Amino acid sequence: MPTPAPVQGDINWFVHDRFGMFIHWGLYALPARHEWVKNREAILDEKYDKYLRYFDPDLYDPREWAQLARQAGMKYVVVTTKHHEGFCLWDSQFTDYKATNTPAGRDLIQPLVEAFRAEGLKVGFYHSVIDWHHPHFPIDRIHPLYKHMSTAEVIEANKTRHIEIYREYLHNQVRELLTNYGEIAYLFFDFSYPLPDAAGLPGKTREDWGSEDLVRMVRSLQPKILINDRLNLPLDQPDIHTPEQTQPRAWVEKEGKPVFWETCQTFSGSWGYHRDETTWKSPEQLIRMLVNTVSCGGNLLMNVGPTARGAFDKRAQQALSVYADWMAFNSRSIYGCTMSPFQAPSDCRFTQNGKRLYLHVFAWPFRHLHLDDMADKVDYVQFLHDGSEIAFTANSETNCLTLQTPVVKPDVTVPVIELFLK
Repeated sequence: MPTPAPVQGDINWFVHDRFGMFIHWGLYALPARHEWVKNREAILDEKYDKYLRYFDPDLYDPREWAQLARQAGMKYVVVTTKHHEGFCLWDSQFTDYKATNTPAGRDLIQPLVEAFRAEGLKVGFYHSVIDWHHPHFPIDRIHPLYKHMSTAEVIEANKTRHIEIYREYLHNQVRELLTNYGEIAYLFFDFSYPLPDAAGLPGKTREDWGSEDLVRMVRSLQPKILINDRLNLPLDQPDIHTPEQTQPRAWVEKEGKPVFWETCQTFSGSWGYHRDETTWKSPEQLIRMLVNTVSCGGNLLMNVGPTARGAFDKRAQQALSVYADWMAFNSRSIYGCTMSPFQAPSDCRFTQNGKRLYLHVFAWPFRHLHLDDMADKVDYVQFLHDGSEIAFTANSETNCLTLQTPVVKPDVTVPVIELFLK
C-alpha cells in the first residue's frame, strides 16, 4: 500500500474525513458567466467595478449553507476569501475592495466560519495569490489588461507596477486571515504559472509570492494548518497535492513518490455561479467521483457557486441532496477509508477501513459477483444501506469468492456491499 511521507500539518483529520465543500463566491456571481469572466472578456476595472456597487447578497444565510454541507456528508469547508478578481469577502484593513464597501456592508467570512463550525465542520480558506485589481500586480498573460495591450505596452506599464509592494500586501492579508478567525485547518493557495508566454513575458513564481517566507509565516501562526501545492515550492514542501477537474485512476504520485492528495471538482463546468451552464453532473457521476477518489486514497473537494443574492440555487441543492441521500446510509464506506490492496471486479471499486472492505458496484450484475483471490478472506457479507445479509460461496480451487446478489438492483445510486474480513 502507498505510504506518503510525513507532512508538517495535521493530516489525520484530513485522511479520515475525505469529503469537503468548496465555495467560490465573489463579484463574479453578478455577471454569472464564470469566475474568470474578467479575464475571459478582458473587462476593465471601470466596467467591472459596477459589480461592487450592486453586490447585495440579501439571502445570505451561512447557517443554511453549513446545514446543507453537513447533511451531504461533507466534513470540512474551503471558501474563497479572495479570488483572482481581487475582491475580498472579509473586512481587510489593507484594501477598500471588500464586502464591507458594498451594499452587503459587512464581513461575510466571520458568520460563515461560525456557522460551519457550529455544524461540526472544519474551516479552510482559499486565497488567490493572483490579484487583477491591485495596481502593483504586474500584467501578464492571464491579466485582463493583457488583451488590450501590445507586448511593448505591457513591458512599459509594468515599470510602474512593483511586485514587492504587492507581495507585502499578499502577506499582510494572509496574516490577517490567520489571525482573526480562530483555528484554520487548511489553506488552499491558488496559483503559480512559472513559464513565460509566447512573447517571453514572465509568469509568476515562488519569488514573486515570496513563497518560502509566506509558508513560514503561515506555519508560525497556525502550526497545525495544511497547505496545498500551488506556491511553486519544491514537491516536499506542500502537505496536500491538488489535481483539479480530473479523476485519478491510482494513488497520486509526485516524482515517483505517493503523496496526500485531494481532487477539487465542480457540480457543473464553472466554479463560480454560472446561470446558463448546463453540464451538471448526474447523480451517478457525483457518487462515483467520491467513491473513485477515496478508492485511490484521496479526498474530494466538491464545489458550490452561490448566487449573487447569497443562495445555493436549485441545481446545487439537488446535487447536494444526492450526496445527502447516499451518505446517510453509506458514509461508513467513505470516512476513515482508503485504497484497498484487493483488486475489485470490473465496474466496481473497493475502499477499506481495517477489517471492513467496501465494494461499490457501479454496474449491477446478474445474480453473482466474483471476487478473485478472496476465497478464504471473508467472514460475513451484507449490504451497507440496510444491513441485509448477502450469501456467498468460496471455491478453494480457484480462490474465488462468489457473492449471490439479487436480480434487481437495490434502490441506491451506487449500492455498497460490506465485507467483514477474517
